[in-house]
Amino acid sequence: MTRDLFMRIVNALESRYLYFRFRHDASGRPGHTPIQKCTAAIRQLAYGGATDMWDEYLHIGETTALQCLKNFCLGVIEVFGDQYLRKPTPEDCQDLLRMHGSQHGFPGMLGSIDCMHWEWKNCPTAWKGFYTSGYKGKNPTMILEAVADYRLWIWHAYFGIAGSNNDLNVLNSSPLFNEQCQGVGPAISFVANGSQHDMGYYLADGIYPRWPVFVKTIRCPGDEKKAYFAARQESARKEVERAFGVLQSRWGAIKGPTRMWDVQCIADIMYACIIMHNMIVETHCGGENFPAEPVAAPLEEVVAKRVVSESAALREGRLSKRFYKDLDLMNPTLKLPLSPAEEASLPEFEESEKRERGCRKKESFAALMLLVGLFALQIADGRRLEKDTFGGGGLGGG
Repeated sequence: MTRDLFMRIVNALESRYLYFRFRHDASGRPGHTPIQKCTAAIRQLAYGGATDMWDEYLHIGETTALQCLKNFCLGVIEVFGDQYLRKPTPEDCQDLLRMHGSQHGFPGMLGSIDCMHWEWKNCPTAWKGFYTSGYKGKNPTMILEAVADYRLWIWHAYFGIAGSNNDLNVLNSSPLFNEQCQGVGPAISFVANGSQHDMGYYLADGIYPRWPVFVKTIRCPGDEKKAYFAARQESARKEVERAFGVLQSRWGAIKGPTRMWDVQCIADIMYACIIMHNMIVETHCGGENFPAEPVAAPLEEVVAKRVVSESAALREGRLSKRFYKDLDLMNPTLKLPLSPAEEASLPEFEESEKRERGCRKKESFAALMLLVGLFALQIADGRRLEKDTFGGGGLGGG
């Protein structure tokens, strides 16, 4: 965090809240300055240490430092939340489409989505079973769902779900697609392989459903083109993982377990760290411009008549299959045109492929029948052995 950014936060909090202003107590002694209070809060967030870790340096006691932290997080959310934790506007979506189209070659990409767990050290004993998942260790955690772009700007943050849930449960309760379902979200239009698509998408991992708004990798790619697509998707999807890593490296309070008791206070700390993370990103690469490319049509607000169609299209499996077919981001060198001789021999090649598939089906059927015959022989041998052992009369025979 630069000095100018720090002073911007201090001046904004001082001008809006009485708590961060310099005052004298009832006995006339001077209190703490706004820089002291903000420094105490930011150091707790940056280093993740104890509350009284900086008492000798800042001359602030443990109780006062904790109160500074809570008021600082609330103030950052109220003052800067509307700007740095907003959902993308139509202009923002236009910039995201251009940025990801030029950097990754994915037309219509809005970002990458994933979840992160934050350990809760002082979770009440009665809640530990609800906040603990065996997949993420034996300690209680809380989940953060986030969407990040190429610059590591976090556009969507949804925090507070118990750690026993998975990414699908978090998605079902997340407000990520509320605006699209209500018909008030930005309309996005882009072209992939000559086909027009009216919905942006996020890169996701394998647990997310196969919706048109999610593009996942190809498991076990069968040819070189699919392997190339899987490599490009997995490389671009790491942006949200990088965003989580940078967020934890900047704010040590998130990297280690939280020692707070109140759920709302923990959520305020998380959202405040994300807001300041976006402010730092804006400071470092806010002036970066990306070349304009014809990857999307002009955006406009969605009218109310699209409410039903949008909410149904988010989960339409048929659209997902068609979109995967149109989203051809393979290497152009892998799509060389056929020569006249190759085009003439193409029907013969397809016929040979059909004959080979028929032969493989016959071989599979013959192998299955052989297994059935061997199983029948084993059953017959078992019955013959039982008859020879007990003389055909059961246990009382002979």
